[in-house]
Amino acid sequence: MSYRTLDPAKIIATAETLSQRVSERFPDAGLSRVSQELVRLARDLAASAKALEQPIWWLRILIGLAIASGAGIFLFIGTILSFDRISTGAFDFVQGIEASLNTLILAGLGFLALIRVEEHIKRKRTFRQLHGLRSLIHVIDMHQLTKDPATLSESFSPTPHSPARITKSADLARYLDYCSEMLSLTGKLAALFAQSVNDDVVLKAVNDIEELGSNLSRKIWQKITMIERR
Repeated sequence: MSYRTLDPAKIIATAETLSQRVSERFPDAGLSRVSQELVRLARDLAASAKALEQPIWWLRILIGLAIASGAGIFLFIGTILSFDRISTGAFDFVQGIEASLNTLILAGLGFLALIRVEEHIKRKRTFRQLHGLRSLIHVIDMHQLTKDPATLSESFSPTPHSPARITKSADLARYLDYCSEMLSLTGKLAALFAQSVNDDVVLKAVNDIEELGSNLSRKIWQKITMIERR
């Protein structure tokens, strides 16, 4: 077993176990359904990240044909066409050389752009998947917003429109801990794409996702600390 790469199967198994733990302790809570959605998303993202590791063969074939066609045109101009009967002066000869160099440079830039098309396609697909992951992170955060340790105080008085509260400190701490674990898993799912796609832009997007989850998890742990101090 390699410990230098993330194993998608292990991440999915961890998400499944976490979902079972949440459902067993809080079967009627919305967090239970969110944990189940995290499992489904983990499976989808793992499959998408795996698919991005494979080359886009149809695109590479098209690029190869385009490069071969361009090379064939230059070969035709350079070897088949006859210029021996064209009389030119030194000035026209220099202009011809300059035009040829410009053509070669433009052709090289065009070929380079074609080669990077696959990179752009994979980048776009990655951003589409990360967008869904970012949305789920905010959904997880929404479920912990009303879980305030101040409600455990004897002096706390709810209003008629106050949301349902967890009255036991141990249960509240466990609920918040589950939220933190789910946020941690989202970071690991995002890291799968950095592992599959070697691209600086994708790496930055993955880091942003991980930083978002870490910042929200840090706030959750501040609540857990307050509970423990009580």
